[in-house]
Amino acid sequence: MTIAQERIERLASLAREAAAECHDDRARDYVRLARRLAERNRLSLPTEFKRFTCDACDVYLRPGKNARVRLQDGHVVVTCDCGEQARYPYE
Repeated sequence: MTIAQERIERLASLAREAAAECHDDRARDYVRLARRLAERNRLSLPTEFKRFTCDACDVYLRPGKNARVRLQDGHVVVTCDCGEQARYPYE
């Protein structure tokens, strides 16, 4: 595991903790740093991190607080407060 991958995972856990403590601006900064680090080093973000962050506003999503989760015909629809929707398949 490279240093960049370790740092991305650490930033993901920091974003999760900050969001749980209602420090949304701090969590957004951690998400932006992790995305930038992944782009710079040509790495992919962990799946869990991608699913719990909004692509449009970089906020860490907390279902029931700032995100709505619905099931529709074989996929999960996650809607952020900004209006952005993400769809993920399930079986």
